[in-house]
Amino acid sequence: MRWAVLDTPINELSVAVDDTAVCGVHFGRVESAGPPRDELSRRTVAELDAYFAGELVEFTVPVVARRGSEFERAVWREMTRIPYGETVTYGEVAKAVGDPGAARAVGVACNRNPLPVIVPCHRIVGAGGKLVGFGGGLPRKVHLLELEARVALQRAWS
Repeated sequence: MRWAVLDTPINELSVAVDDTAVCGVHFGRVESAGPPRDELSRRTVAELDAYFAGELVEFTVPVVARRGSEFERAVWREMTRIPYGETVTYGEVAKAVGDPGAARAVGVACNRNPLPVIVPCHRIVGAGGKLVGFGGGLPRKVHLLELEARVALQRAWS
């Protein structure tokens, strides 16, 4: 696994890649992270830069979650189905993965998401649209949601 670091509007992000896929995103700098040195790292950094610039609404880099329970993996797959610029509740995700009473477990799975931003756990909110919980901190979640809302509106009105 190789780590690359990039500066973003939500501070540094470290991205882990192996020979075939992106396997981790970490808020902050991982000690071994440096500039992207291989093609997949460069492509991932370029896509993240484009995302934060409002130019990319869907990531195309291959991703893989190397850990997680069956339930967590189901939640992470469901996250990838949430459209750019939209939100769903923890309860809605729980229902979509077949366990309507598991809203809190969905929150735990969100917190354990190994690929935040690329696998958009920030698009999941509390009941009634309340902003609750985010592994990267609520200010980062707000920034990501505001970015996507602004870009979605710009695209809809242009």
